[in-house]
Amino acid sequence: MQKLIYKYSQGLFSVRLHDKIKGLAIAELNNPQKKNALSKQLLIEMRQQISELNAQKDINCVILRSSTGGTFCAGADLKERVGLSNFETELVVKNLRDTFNQLSNLAQPVIGVIDGYALGGGLELALACDIRIVSKQSILGLPETGLAIIPGAGGTQRTPRIIGLALAKELIFTGRRLNADEALKIGLVNYVEDDGQQANIKAENIATQILQNGPIGIRAAKIAINRGMEVDIESGLKIEEQLYYQVCHSQDRLEGLKAFAEKRKPQYKGE
Repeated sequence: MQKLIYKYSQGLFSVRLHDKIKGLAIAELNNPQKKNALSKQLLIEMRQQISELNAQKDINCVILRSSTGGTFCAGADLKERVGLSNFETELVVKNLRDTFNQLSNLAQPVIGVIDGYALGGGLELALACDIRIVSKQSILGLPETGLAIIPGAGGTQRTPRIIGLALAKELIFTGRRLNADEALKIGLVNYVEDDGQQANIKAENIATQILQNGPIGIRAAKIAINRGMEVDIESGLKIEEQLYYQVCHSQDRLEGLKAFAEKRKPQYKGE
């Protein structure tokens, strides 16, 4: 197994290189005693790790998962919120929102593997990933309105962008929990697998497909899609045009054409 990129001594969130798939990093939640609840310390570690990942040119895909089978993320650490003032609570939620935005804006594609509960902030974390794969035992939902609040870490914004306005409103207004098949049916997740192991295998297979392609093109495509979803189509086409000009001048583009002409696999260097 290759060395860790970065790891805090507490180890609530860590990143390591995959031991067999070059260019793939595994990011793991590791606080099973609290069902990976999003504590202050976990978020500190997560933000540091994401920053580290953004600077890694040799990592071109990330799988986000739990180190514990059957547990993904139960949401916010509510025990930490007991006794907090309104202002302190606002700061905690802002920290969550900023962390998930940082994950969503990570240069590399992020594949989320959900095995178990993904509720509240746990689902908002999954929604910040680019692709979501769940095990059949998984339960997903945004139950915040049942606590007289709203999803505050991106749930009200990412959910309708992923599943559409009407379905997002129903999910959030009712606080209903979805099983894996229901989540797949409405497009909340990409794939359902029999168990956590199969979900991880599926994620690795997708990552392998991504890693065969030009990393400059993949990163530019992610930016184009993410930014384009926030604007009208004419503005989105301008964003696409600007990013295409950037990739057009890369050495990888020339390598891709050369490899096609020579009927061989391209050797992309991210240049």
